[in-house]
Amino acid sequence: MTTHYLDLTLLPDPEFSHAHLLGALVGKLHRALVQLRADDIGVSFPGHSLRPRTLGSVLRLHGPEAALTRLMTSDWLRGMRDHLRQGAIAPVPADAQHRVVQRRQFKTSAERLRRRRMRRKGETAEQAAAAIPDSVERQPTLPFVQLRSASSGQPFALFVEHGPLMVNPTPGSFNTYGLSLQATVPWFSPFL
Repeated sequence: MTTHYLDLTLLPDPEFSHAHLLGALVGKLHRALVQLRADDIGVSFPGHSLRPRTLGSVLRLHGPEAALTRLMTSDWLRGMRDHLRQGAIAPVPADAQHRVVQRRQFKTSAERLRRRRMRRKGETAEQAAAAIPDSVERQPTLPFVQLRSASSGQPFALFVEHGPLMVNPTPGSFNTYGLSLQATVPWFSPFL
């Protein structure tokens, strides 16, 4: 149950862009959650916005007090401490609402889908183009963080969707990015 939270607020930096720092922070969190085998820590981005499209400057961690303490006593923030302000682990406000924060994936490149189809089905470029029209491409409007795959080394965009507000929490587990398809995290004023 997500009874506690902790805010990590990115500070302005003349050398690194906000997007670069957020990518580094989320990447480090991902590696820490994998190492700890933690499925009870969720995230939210209280300053997220669709216009302009941004996740904001605050990464909020949610979880049981013991899980957050275990995470924060590990050295996962090495190299980031000068770039952020770390809040204290605190109880979630009693009047908090709840929402699902999940990853969304989009079929954004028809050309990439065609190359994949050619490899998998042994088709020619013409056959793949006939099977996959340009209209399958979607232009995502969600905010995202740019990460690099640990397995392939390829960059990718992790699109994050904050679902509708709900009165009651829904229990469940979180993935190694702190996101979930069903488990909710508390939602309340960004800067308590």
